[in-house]
Amino acid sequence: MIDFRKVLRSFRFAGQGIIDLFRFENNAKVHLLVAILIIITGFVLHLSRTEWAIILVQIGLVWAAEAFNTAIEKLCDFVSPGRHPQIKAIKDLSSGAVLILAITAVTVGIIILGGRLIDTLSITN
Repeated sequence: MIDFRKVLRSFRFAGQGIIDLFRFENNAKVHLLVAILIIITGFVLHLSRTEWAIILVQIGLVWAAEAFNTAIEKLCDFVSPGRHPQIKAIKDLSSGAVLILAITAVTVGIIILGGRLIDTLSITN
């Protein structure tokens, strides 16, 4: 039997995690601002459903990667508050994963939004 109270409580905890991510993490705030600008641009350029799906998946992946990175960094800081070469390597790898996804998302954005912009400018000229 499903305990819906536990499910709702889990969603509440997860929601608090999302709020904390965007409230306290500077990089997440940057990703949020960029996502808002991309979404506005998408509306202006009249993206197709498929293009929207691809763009939104990219935004979600970057946010999820940022959340994992933040969790890993906080865990590292808790386990080893001082400087340690292994902790530094773990943090660098984690932030590198976010960078890989961010570069991929930017590339996808350029392909989709840039292509749409070129198409739009070609039609008006």
